[in-house]
Amino acid sequence: MKQQFLGGLALRVLFIEPPKDIWFVMGEYLPPPYGIIQLGAYLEKQITNLNVEVLDCNAEKVDWKNMEQRIVTYKPDMVACASLATCNTYAVAKTLETAKRVAPNVLTVTGGQHFSATARESLQQFPEIDVIVRGEGEQTLAELAKTHQAKSNFSSISGISYRLGKTIAHNPSRPQIENLEDLPFPGYHLVKTNMHKYHFSIMGGKSNPYALIEGARGCDHQCSFCTQWRHWRACWRVKSAKRIADEMAFCNREFDSKFIWLTDDNFGAGQRPAEIAEEIISRKLPDDVLWFVQARCDDIIRNKEILPRLRKSGLNWVLLGVENSNVKTLED
Repeated sequence: MKQQFLGGLALRVLFIEPPKDIWFVMGEYLPPPYGIIQLGAYLEKQITNLNVEVLDCNAEKVDWKNMEQRIVTYKPDMVACASLATCNTYAVAKTLETAKRVAPNVLTVTGGQHFSATARESLQQFPEIDVIVRGEGEQTLAELAKTHQAKSNFSSISGISYRLGKTIAHNPSRPQIENLEDLPFPGYHLVKTNMHKYHFSIMGGKSNPYALIEGARGCDHQCSFCTQWRHWRACWRVKSAKRIADEMAFCNREFDSKFIWLTDDNFGAGQRPAEIAEEIISRKLPDDVLWFVQARCDDIIRNKEILPRLRKSGLNWVLLGVENSNVKTLED
């Protein structure tokens, strides 16, 4: 249910994708900031009196100095950015430090896998961070935004770590969302003017607009080298084949996306890949709409008979985790 703050000014939330100096190892790559546009879309769904803006510094070629000016101009009540990987930690911290310097009263928020795993250490190390959203972000960030707008304290908000005077408080974790299809479609409208810039050159070419779609969260395996299953609490939650095809058709229809990454950590075994292929084929998308996934070799081998249908649906690349064939090496 949407919450409206009667008689108050709209809450101004600025999501920032910081400037990055080091990019992906697989060639020229400019992805849309999927995590923050998903969060932005969820806030818009939950809160009526709200103004959301996304600043993608990489797509808009905004350097640190210009980012500072954009923060000043927007006058946010809350600045949020996230770090999936540890290598982006300092860029996030620098972004929030900049926000605090030019807008001292702004609430600075971060999250993602790195900060979720290191909440205490991060709050101790980076005084510019006010709140860390641990784990799945949508419901927690929405409650945080409502509470901040109402000028209430954060003590009852599940899933956050934050500063409480001179101490650090860790509220209980929040249950995960049971049905991912309750989430809105990703908020690509928040970066609409940048959509033609996003690309994954080595796979889709620089001229094919690039989008991401999330078909699942977590993984049903518990590989010792992987952090994903821990972050998602060893739980694999999936969207239906219909919902995935709906989102793919939406991205192509509304934003002319022609190369799409289905970002599941594990595409999965059983009938799910076949169902996804048939749903996509039934939409009769243009022939130049291609997509790719990440999958395990053993799942592909077990289901190799469905590969022709996946290819017909537009699956163009599969990123495979190739393990050593020597069992002793794997055990060691």
